[in-house]
Amino acid sequence: MDHPPSNPVVSIGTILAVPGIRAAVAAKTVVGVSPIIGGSPVRGMADACLAAIGVDTSAAAVAAHYGPGLIDGWLVDDQDKATVDILADDPALAGIEVRVLPLYMRDLPATAAIARAALDLAFELREPVGEH
Repeated sequence: MDHPPSNPVVSIGTILAVPGIRAAVAAKTVVGVSPIIGGSPVRGMADACLAAIGVDTSAAAVAAHYGPGLIDGWLVDDQDKATVDILADDPALAGIEVRVLPLYMRDLPATAAIARAALDLAFELREPVGEH
């Protein structure tokens, strides 16, 4: 079994800490996939790492950790639908478009569906205004 994206602190955070990487990523249309399903990481120690830097273990908190300056879209597991309301009401996260779908990568079709949803949202977000 696979799981959603890597640990936001020790994996993604380390990559973003390399000089120039954060700015290069932020200059593109970025769709993130929440590493939290049902309020906890599927496996690994993301919850302990997030707590160590003062970030709650929730899809909304991880989105806030990355922030609208880095991510444009955010895929959230359907078990965490409440995150959509939190993101919609938090002015600090304005500009992050959220989509809800199953994120557990249980097999190749499920994994492909997540990748397709991320690509679809990225293409939608980079579409010029008025060309829908």
